[in-house]
Amino acid sequence: MDKIAVLIPCYNEEQTIQKVVTDFRNALPEATIYVYDNNSSDQTAAVAREAGAIVRCEYQQGKGNVIRRMFREIDAECYIMTDGDDTYPAEYAPDMCRRIFEHNADMVVGDRLSTSYFSENKRLFHNFGNYIVRASINLLFHSEIKDIMTGYRAFSYNFVKTFPVMSKGFEIETEMTIHFVDKNMLVENVLIDYRDRPEGSESKLNTYSDGIKVLMTIFRLFKTYKPMAFFGLLSLLLTILCLVLFLPVFANYVQTGFVERFPTLIMSGFIFSAALLSLFVGMQLDTIRTKSRQDFEQYLHMVNDRYKQLKQS
Repeated sequence: MDKIAVLIPCYNEEQTIQKVVTDFRNALPEATIYVYDNNSSDQTAAVAREAGAIVRCEYQQGKGNVIRRMFREIDAECYIMTDGDDTYPAEYAPDMCRRIFEHNADMVVGDRLSTSYFSENKRLFHNFGNYIVRASINLLFHSEIKDIMTGYRAFSYNFVKTFPVMSKGFEIETEMTIHFVDKNMLVENVLIDYRDRPEGSESKLNTYSDGIKVLMTIFRLFKTYKPMAFFGLLSLLLTILCLVLFLPVFANYVQTGFVERFPTLIMSGFIFSAALLSLFVGMQLDTIRTKSRQDFEQYLHMVNDRYKQLKQS
């Protein structure tokens, strides 16, 4: 079991990976550095190996797939996850590790958005997208996370071994954030300086397609983790629509004693039935979710016991 494992998912980062590995070896001499190559077409794997990293491969394309493989294969007391593009300074890693060891934090987030990100990042829509994602998650999940999409994080063993990775691509950071908020895990923020990619290094994140995937992930996880709120809101909207259709018909009936728009009345009845059904579905799924959280707490105890055994062995 490693004391500290530095996890670096990579796809075509030949230009920067040597510096990233070297910087983290200097900042964390006791750490084991793992580079997971995700079907790079350049010399990323060879350069990383020469720099002293342990290089492994993940053949399913996508950052989420790489992180799933990392979390499954590596046991460590503390994990540092960073990108291979040299945008995250290694000197913040010791403080992030300290918060895992001394504060018993489950995740430490490298917060770019409160420092230099918006001045360093030259991609306008990336900046706007970060605002949208952060505002959406903090509103829907009642959290105060400063940076949702950062790729610079530290994790505890308990978080890594209990986090069910479902995302395949860059939406993985969003999934992580929502998971620990829902499971009431301890998160801390560390302010970091962000530097833009060096010239010649290209981002693998597509502003539009990956942005849509992130927003769809938020929508999907809101439905999964907050079923009563999701279906309750749907029920409320359907009820309002029902009243908009029904009240004019009812007012006309009060005045004349006749129902002149039967199709509208029937439609409002169907919509109200759908509103009631949505409400009951939300209540049932909320009960299932509560039981799932209870099961998670029991599983967390099992994982923590295994962690203690690994430390002693």
